[in-house]
Amino acid sequence: MARILEEKIDKLKFAGAVDADGHILEAADLWEKYCEPKYRETAVRLKADKEGYDYIEICGQPSRVSRGGTFAGLGSMGQVTREKGEFNRKLHYGEEYLIGAMDAKQRIQRLDLEGLDAAIIYPSLGLVWETECEDADYAQAMCRAYNRWIVDWCSDSGGRLIPVAHLSLGDPKAAAEELERAVKAGCKGGWVVQFVMTRKPHAHPDHDILFAKAQELDVPLGIHPSLEPQWALPGRYDLQYIRKHQFFLNATASDAARHALASFMQYGTFDKFPKLKLIILEVGAGWASYWLDRLDALYDSIIGRTVPLKERPSEYFKRNVWISADPDEKSLPAMVDLLGADRFFWASDFPHPDHTGHYIKELEKLTAKMPEQARIQVLGENVRRVYNCPAGA
Repeated sequence: MARILEEKIDKLKFAGAVDADGHILEAADLWEKYCEPKYRETAVRLKADKEGYDYIEICGQPSRVSRGGTFAGLGSMGQVTREKGEFNRKLHYGEEYLIGAMDAKQRIQRLDLEGLDAAIIYPSLGLVWETECEDADYAQAMCRAYNRWIVDWCSDSGGRLIPVAHLSLGDPKAAAEELERAVKAGCKGGWVVQFVMTRKPHAHPDHDILFAKAQELDVPLGIHPSLEPQWALPGRYDLQYIRKHQFFLNATASDAARHALASFMQYGTFDKFPKLKLIILEVGAGWASYWLDRLDALYDSIIGRTVPLKERPSEYFKRNVWISADPDEKSLPAMVDLLGADRFFWASDFPHPDHTGHYIKELEKLTAKMPEQARIQVLGENVRRVYNCPAGA
């Protein structure tokens, strides 16, 4: 039987905050219920092995990676830390969770308790299955199923729970069609994972059809990290030496988003689609100024002749790119000062356990160091503007 975990919930003293990347433990059977009949028998689903550990099934096959109780504690941010405890891997997905991690009405209660206006909603299991999927048609079907479900899940929130559509670049034409359908149904944008099953760069011209559709619809596209497939792990070290190094792999996973951003400069995507809105999620923000300095330096050198850009990369960033920062990033005020208060959001990553759970206290301390207008922008004004979600909507 599911149990809500006890916790102390802090309340933000500043008004108008919107969580740019809040997660939920989505219903484990949503893909079976919401996908087309053709895919129902092999839809993404959770099962338990002979020892009682949860594992995920993808394309009708047991996961080679997400098994052995890896989903235990997925909704228990702050309950287990370096100093206290370990996960009970025999716990089933959603058996224990923090208030607001599963039920939409409870999530509204949590927003009220935390003093937050709204949250952009992302999944948990949805960050796992694409890692082991090589079937583009299947991936599109699973994305469609989730997108239908998340719109329903958010539907009674009065606009406070904001759905965004999961898209797969394995078939960019189908992804563009799904973005249009999902936006008409209520989604406020779309997102893709940090790798592409075809192994083409994110900004490859084959994906232009999706960028054109996002520009036409005036909705943002996010790049959100998921579990990395083995072929995408850092290739300079042999897999046998790093496959179980969770600290190393978690720390270096953010490199993928920077590579993706660089690909948009390499292919001149923002000149082709000057109103495209790109959001980089859950990889921090303190790297932004260095990365843009490096891209600008290359552009100014003879290497700059190899890219079809009309302006320096930093100019496109100021027009087309936004980054979601973690509340514990001490460098964020400096990034705001260097690159502009209008370029940044904040995000909780609730309820995932790779953060300590003190995000409200950290956010308050962090934004208190900013000028008032910058604080207003970073806390909520920017994300509402980019996602076309006015206050009270």
